[in-house]
Amino acid sequence: MNDNFFYLGEDLGMGANKLFGAPGGQQVLSQVATNGTRHLMNTVGLRQRQRPLEIKTEHGSFYVGEGAHDYGRPVENLDFDRLIGAPEMKALLYGSLTRYQQQYGAIAQPIVMMVGLPLQMMSGETAKEFANQVRAWLKGTHAWKADGQEQQVEIAEVKLTPQPVGALFDYVLNEDGKFIPERASLLKQEVGILSVGFNTLELLVVRDRAPVERFTVGQTVGVRRLLELVNPTGAYSLGELDTQLRAGHLDVSAALPVWAREVNGEIEKRWGAAFKRFARVIVVGGGALLLKGDLTRQFIGKAILPDEPVLSISRGLHKLLLLKK
Repeated sequence: MNDNFFYLGEDLGMGANKLFGAPGGQQVLSQVATNGTRHLMNTVGLRQRQRPLEIKTEHGSFYVGEGAHDYGRPVENLDFDRLIGAPEMKALLYGSLTRYQQQYGAIAQPIVMMVGLPLQMMSGETAKEFANQVRAWLKGTHAWKADGQEQQVEIAEVKLTPQPVGALFDYVLNEDGKFIPERASLLKQEVGILSVGFNTLELLVVRDRAPVERFTVGQTVGVRRLLELVNPTGAYSLGELDTQLRAGHLDVSAALPVWAREVNGEIEKRWGAAFKRFARVIVVGGGALLLKGDLTRQFIGKAILPDEPVLSISRGLHKLLLLKK
């Protein structure tokens, strides 16, 4: 590896922003709130909680990460324009980079970043424009304050690929970016990749290292759809519900079978019985944990769930950087 650069896989997820580099991985929940600056003090009889990370940028002050929606006005736009440099996306990236460095140490070198984007952003007439806009805001020197402390990194190069590609290379490459001998042959076969994220369900089929477009699609029936089913009146933000879900405090027993049927229906529309010819079906994303039983049964022993399905894409993007360097 070129020691002059820091190689970082970046999964711009709507549920959590995931980073993965040589030291390891980190995820920060994709919750952003504008900072109202009004705080209760000396609340005798009530438990004191630590406030979320505060990020200050040229756009103002934001709370970022778990619990952010409890401390300010939620900023919760799930359209793809968020990923091309919206103020809340910048705050989330800076929060993620802050947490990553707090865990693994300061990043002193310029960063080479492999970014995973939703399939919808990487296809169609607007794909090139989206790609240019993502590169434009990510590349360069970034400065911000995190809980009052000055922070700065340089992103020297930005590479882009669809998010499910990261899952494929996470499975076939080792941590050094070398092919795992018994798995390398999969790249010459037909492999399905199924990513059940917060916002989208993404299906990608690769044959001989090229996408099979008729089997490839992205649909907005990710975990957010499950949360919408348990929140018909909109009384809670999606971020609040996501926090409850991750903590095991949200009752989804009635809604889960309904959502599972919707997800399975979308898979059936695109893949039908064709999945029987796939050598493997790699299943990743936070939703993969919720639907593990349904998906493994549906794919008749072909399904593979990585050891860390939530971090699999960012880890695979990092491995792909090492392969391509």
